[in-house]
Amino acid sequence: MASSGQTVLQFSSSSSSTSVSARVHPLVIFNICDFYVRRADQAERVIGTLLGSVLTDGTVDIRNSYAVPHNESSDQVALDIDYHHNMLLSHQKVNPKEVIVGWFSTGFGVTGGSALIHEFYAREVSNPVHLTVDTGFKNGEAAIKGFVSINLSLGDQQLAAQFQEIPLDLRMVEAERVGFDVLKPTTVDKIPNDLEGMEASMERLLALIDDVYKYVDDVVEGRVAPDNDIGQFISDTVASIPKLSPHEFDKLANDSLQDQLLLLYLSSITRTQLSLAEKLNTAAQIL
Repeated sequence: MASSGQTVLQFSSSSSSTSVSARVHPLVIFNICDFYVRRADQAERVIGTLLGSVLTDGTVDIRNSYAVPHNESSDQVALDIDYHHNMLLSHQKVNPKEVIVGWFSTGFGVTGGSALIHEFYAREVSNPVHLTVDTGFKNGEAAIKGFVSINLSLGDQQLAAQFQEIPLDLRMVEAERVGFDVLKPTTVDKIPNDLEGMEASMERLLALIDDVYKYVDDVVEGRVAPDNDIGQFISDTVASIPKLSPHEFDKLANDSLQDQLLLLYLSSITRTQLSLAEKLNTAAQIL
């Protein structure tokens, strides 16, 4: 009976909010870093809108972004709503399928004014995703995190909102990953050339093969419980590799190398011919 007088606080969140995950394309991260570099001198951080779509499995696919001018103080945030709507219309003229899926901010984690901004975007779209990019390299690298808001209520009365971190998947092809790995550290000596990029990709591939080999060996020996999803993914990956003998592989590699050398030879001949024709034309005009 004593429990009837207790006050119960509860998180009023739907099951879809707690199971949200997001997939971020590298263009979004590059855009946010560019917005931060070009920010006004007095601005401490940059905020903006995330565009994309919601996939059939509920995953939020974030594909594009744009910055929104704002003024921020300790107790209030002012957004340029007209600019936000005009940019949205401009983007949707090019990509009509891209809609608002959330908003981003630079800095490490959630700040005091994030709740006010999130409340505005919650009126634009249901259950927006908040993406943060640590452009200050607080932990030595650009930490990227995603959040959704969960309401803390007392009965029917909403008291506050809490940001809950969600799984974030950064999807990119190998060429984009090379560029992203270059930009992640705080200092970069130089941009790798094609050969260095290929070498880094091969080293990463060998490391992944070693990890897969170790996982399969641990499952076979009973040290790790098997996972059907991982097993299916490994099986599909192995099945996608063409079966070639060493002789056939060497022949393909040599043929490709010879084609590239032939292209270099033809381009060199073309440059020489154009240079010779230009000199002959100049000499004829002088005479």
